[in-house]
Amino acid sequence: MELKDFFILSLVSLFVIVDPVTIVPSFLAMTENNTPEERVRTAKVAAWATGCILMTFFIGGQLILRIFGITVPAFKIAGGLVLIKVSMDMLQARRTAIKETPEEEAEGTTKDDIAVTPLACPMLAGPGAITTVILLAQQAVTWLHKAVLLGDIIFISFVTFWVFRAVAGRPRGISAISLRIAARLMGLLLTAIAVQFIINGVSDLRV
Repeated sequence: MELKDFFILSLVSLFVIVDPVTIVPSFLAMTENNTPEERVRTAKVAAWATGCILMTFFIGGQLILRIFGITVPAFKIAGGLVLIKVSMDMLQARRTAIKETPEEEAEGTTKDDIAVTPLACPMLAGPGAITTVILLAQQAVTWLHKAVLLGDIIFISFVTFWVFRAVAGRPRGISAISLRIAARLMGLLLTAIAVQFIINGVSDLRV
């Protein structure tokens, strides 16, 4: 894959699956009793933890597959199916249980520090995001591709922080309708990406 095409694919895929925009309501609900400064600190730690988790699987994902004897085509197909489940929930503008369950969100509202759990994991860097990183790492055939993917992970972490920081001081200015529209648009993009992963996996099986 051309470097430019890989850059666009990895950036869009990671942004859509990490999906900080539609997590904003959960972030605000779980930090309802916090000051704007405390919300910014939570956003900073959550973004940092998200980046660390994704980079860990970027580095060690291939080893994990080898340990469990999972072939690359099988993982592409399975990963595509997981992402389709996430995208179907996004198209209906609802939070998917793959990223968070109601119990995890409820637990978050009672915790003093929700930055790492449940905000960073599983809400931001959950199974869908981890699967996406491993799939993209398998397509990073050169060191330049790997550098691009690593840069995209860092960039998405920064974007996540700034999204949360932007709403930390004015939670009532968030439009629920806008968030639903954004969720549906990103769900459509994620569906196309997931289908492409499955097609690639099937094609690899035929080789």
